[in-house]
Amino acid sequence: MPQLCHKRISGPLALAALVLLFGTGSVPAAQKPQRVVSLNLCTDQMLLALADREQIASLSPLAVDRSLSFLADEAEGLPMNEGKGEAILFGGADLVLTGSFGQYNRTSLLEGQGLEVLALDPWQSLEQGREQIRTVARRLGHPERGEALIADIDAALGRTKDIVPDGRSILHYQRRGWVPASASLMGEILQHMGFTLHQDRLGLSGGGVARLEEIVTRPPDYMLMEDDAGRAVDNGSALLVHPALTESVPPERRLSMAGRLEICGGPSTPAAIDALAEEVRKKVR
Repeated sequence: MPQLCHKRISGPLALAALVLLFGTGSVPAAQKPQRVVSLNLCTDQMLLALADREQIASLSPLAVDRSLSFLADEAEGLPMNEGKGEAILFGGADLVLTGSFGQYNRTSLLEGQGLEVLALDPWQSLEQGREQIRTVARRLGHPERGEALIADIDAALGRTKDIVPDGRSILHYQRRGWVPASASLMGEILQHMGFTLHQDRLGLSGGGVARLEEIVTRPPDYMLMEDDAGRAVDNGSALLVHPALTESVPPERRLSMAGRLEICGGPSTPAAIDALAEEVRKKVR
């Protein structure tokens, strides 16, 4: 075996050195992958839902975090990685799944050394999500599982079409006053159920920070918030329990959802739709 230099190297140089020493172990793109690595919470979910368990070489550490991961139970017992290129190469991965943001340098280097990398964008629409599911399922060699997941999403949509009385507005309100863009996955689901999006009335169709004063002056009929939004645990969440906000939109007009259901589009989407619909049926009049 070649002898490594005693001088410690790290980062891209270490990864490149390992490539030269051990190779990538990559396979032709058309071949069904046998050792798939995920570097991202959302790609963890897709891999867990669509791959054979024995195809999964490793997942990101977030895969077992029950506060974030919808499929944390399914991830138990599987190897975890720390997103390090060295570990990926040592593991002999033949496919890497990752997100499209924050991984550019690492994934570019992996691709440059012959590893196949599939970068998945966050879902901005249901149609984009369906195409992404099909792409991943086909690449993993299980297209029927992709179609089954899409059917689950469409069935949940069918159960919840226009369940909101006409004219009810809603504001999807997050930490630090952040409001997502109207053209978003959750925005599409809320409109599918019959809501009008209050961020449009506030001039925030593209997303942004909704000032407390604006909400108090022009409150929505309802708010959608994470299920822990009733607790001020830091500066980011303190705004959500402000007395003026509570008076303008009291708890009985707040719909709550577990954050792990909406962080990623994918296997959690049918559950997110059904959970939101349950809140609508309980609170929206």
